Amino acid sequence: MSLLENHFKLKEHGTDVRTELLAGLTTFLTMAYIIFVNPSILGSAGMPTDAVFVATCLAAALGSLIMGLYANYPIGLAPGMGLNAYFAFIVVRQMGLSWEVALGAVFISGCLFLVVSAFRLREMIIDGIPASIRIAIAVGLGLFLGLIALHNAGIVVANKDTMVTMGNLHAAPPLLAIVGFFAIVALDKLKVKGAILIGILLVTVLSFFFADNKFMGLVSAPPSLAPTLFKLDIMGALSVGILNVVLVFFLVELFDATGTLMGVASRAGLLVDGKMARMNKALMADSCAIVAGATLGTSSTTAYIESAAGVQAGGRTGLTAVAVAVLFLGCLFLSPLASVVPAYATAPALLYVACLMLRELGGIDWNDTTESIPAAITALAMPFTYSIATGVAFGFISYAVLKLLTGRARDVKLAVWVIAALFLFKFIYLGAG
Repeated sequence: MSLLENHFKLKEHGTDVRTELLAGLTTFLTMAYIIFVNPSILGSAGMPTDAVFVATCLAAALGSLIMGLYANYPIGLAPGMGLNAYFAFIVVRQMGLSWEVALGAVFISGCLFLVVSAFRLREMIIDGIPASIRIAIAVGLGLFLGLIALHNAGIVVANKDTMVTMGNLHAAPPLLAIVGFFAIVALDKLKVKGAILIGILLVTVLSFFFADNKFMGLVSAPPSLAPTLFKLDIMGALSVGILNVVLVFFLVELFDATGTLMGVASRAGLLVDGKMARMNKALMADSCAIVAGATLGTSSTTAYIESAAGVQAGGRTGLTAVAVAVLFLGCLFLSPLASVVPAYATAPALLYVACLMLRELGGIDWNDTTESIPAAITALAMPFTYSIATGVAFGFISYAVLKLLTGRARDVKLAVWVIAALFLFKFIYLGAG
């Protein structure tokens, strides 16, 4: 107990071991859905789902452990939503790259993030990107996730005349997905711990009765990690170029991690003069988790906003994150359960997360069209071009152009000009693919 006190400074933070462990359990329950969702999404990119399941658990455990022991913050880490969708549906399925090359791109972005964190360049980059664009990236990811969720549920399907249309709502999958979505929203509103996880499991159980799903067991030894371990193709990623893939991974990782860390720390009362005392350590933990996750075989690992649930339960130190890590390791023995979770069972979770991401829209200054229009273009372009990279590109380019045309070029930071110029160069000389 004295060892825990000395390392985590429990008394200084007004907490104790029991409170921290309960907070860790609370955080884990709110983010454990990722062990079902991530293999489902990355599996659609051709990755072996059993190995991805193991990589997901290990990356979450490792990232949370580093966050807890090194940075001493009550924040859990796991492969991020949105980033896994970009990995699977855009980089692999639309751009036609192999998942090994995509893992290489994640690894490179993690290394860049590590350099940025080590040399304290984060503040310069973050300060240089307009708040409206940062918000729009989160909103666009939400819209993109929402489209994927509705498609996975069978609620939205392709149509050659209208592009998209409503699916067959008499079929079991969309009906079960709708039940799961309402269950998740209601349970979360009633502050039931693990609402998202409960919703996924509810739909999965119902699928055995109404959708011919087959139960494969509950507990077994962990599957082999060999199919994804060290399978990343770094040289292949470099040969493709960094503008469409690595840059998007890097920017989203940077904004997502920073925003999540600040948000959770603020709710925990851990900010000093509006800043995190150990922000750089937290970002280093995040960076290491990205690199390790790519090596293990999963998309970008990042801090989870669901950690706020653990903070609400009293978590104030890294012991909360260590508890999260231990629980994710325990999940390694639940692979049979993960293998029977259908896509329409995880679709409600994706849709709920998508809806929550749209709340960021309120932070945009809609009275200034040189801010709001680029933000709207960024958010709309992501789902309608089915490309997060294109949305980000359109946003930066339109922001720079509108500021220039309205005589406000001096308001644009150097980082925006550089990123906009890189994307413009890509469109002109390298094409839009």
